[in-house]
Amino acid sequence: MNTKKIMMAEALGTAWLVLGGCGAAVLAAGFPEFGIGNLGVALAFGFALITASFAFGHISGGHFNPAVTLGMVAAGKFCSGRVLPYIVAQIGGALIGAGIIYLIASGQAGFDVTAGFAANGFGEYSPGGFDQQSAFIAEAVLTFFLVTVILHVTNGGAPAGMAALPIGLTLGLIHLISIPVTNTSVNPARSLSQAVFQGTWAVDQLWLFIAAPIVGAVVAGWLKKSMCGSENCSTDKGSCTK
Repeated sequence: MNTKKIMMAEALGTAWLVLGGCGAAVLAAGFPEFGIGNLGVALAFGFALITASFAFGHISGGHFNPAVTLGMVAAGKFCSGRVLPYIVAQIGGALIGAGIIYLIASGQAGFDVTAGFAANGFGEYSPGGFDQQSAFIAEAVLTFFLVTVILHVTNGGAPAGMAALPIGLTLGLIHLISIPVTNTSVNPARSLSQAVFQGTWAVDQLWLFIAAPIVGAVVAGWLKKSMCGSENCSTDKGSCTK
């Protein structure tokens, strides 16, 4: 598969994930009369991932998340030589998605990007006031389960063509659990894009939302590799043998 096509697919899919999920949080969640609330934001992230996976997964494998890419490498299902183009595309797509949200949101009277912009945070910037330890545990553990689900439903023995549904449902469930804790990351590209626009405290706390998801994803990959050995561990779009 052409690298440019793969990078475009990863960028578009990640942009849609950020626009769909973070856009729902910034643009649609906070209206008392008709706002969608946390449940709606969780569903938006799940729907965005499902639709992006169906649209672009056949081109790039549908990672849309640096942690997923690194988890695939740890599991032996993805070539380490392809990590950099994937992550560059994911970050670029996330920034595009965040930029579109900013352009729309800035047209509202009184909009203040530093007020939050769906950025991830802990301590005083956690929606529920959860501390740094709680935030790290939540992000690492929930990313572990996200990547575990991805690795198992994309395994050679799983039903073909339906992986997007359980993966999207898992992401929605993760948001239902952890929006009050951290505003939910489990995706370093999503966290970086919102932090860049928020520009103050979100940048200072960004390290956690890069480190914790990567830790959880790599552990999930190692565990999957130990469970399956070499069987069905090199069947991804980014396999070194392709």
